[in-house]
Amino acid sequence: MSGGAPPGPEKRILVFSTNSISDPGIDLAGSAHLHYSTNVQVIPLPCSSGVRPSWVAHALEKGFDGVFIAACGGDCAYLSDCTDRTGRVIRQTQDLLKARGLNPKRLKMSGLCSVCADNFVNHMANFRKELAKLDPS
Repeated sequence: MSGGAPPGPEKRILVFSTNSISDPGIDLAGSAHLHYSTNVQVIPLPCSSGVRPSWVAHALEKGFDGVFIAACGGDCAYLSDCTDRTGRVIRQTQDLLKARGLNPKRLKMSGLCSVCADNFVNHMANFRKELAKLDPS
C-alpha cells in the first residue's frame, strides 16, 4: 500500500454514517475502487445525532482502535439542529471516554457528503495514522 501505512497491524475503525448523506459517499469509495482498510466497519444510521456515547465507549472497550462519526451537518433530512445535537453528542462522548480512562482522541467526527468518496478515504488514512501515534511503541 502506498502512502506510508503505519507500522504494525491495521487499526480497527468503526464508522457511524448517515443513510442519506455520508453512506452514499462511502459506497462511492467502494464502487470507485478507492482503497481503504478492510478493518473499517460501517454502521449506517438515519442521523449522526442518534449516535449514543455508550456505543462509542463500548466499541473502544471491545477492541476498536477508533470511532469515526460521519456527520450529516447542515444537510440532515431529519433535524434542522442536527449540527448542534451532534456536537453535544461528541462532547458527552468525550466526557464519558475520559471517565472510563479511554483517550478521547480515539473519536473523530467530520461532515461527509454523498459524493465525498476521496474525502472519506483520506479521513480513514489520516485517522489510522493518528491512532498509531496514540499506541505505545
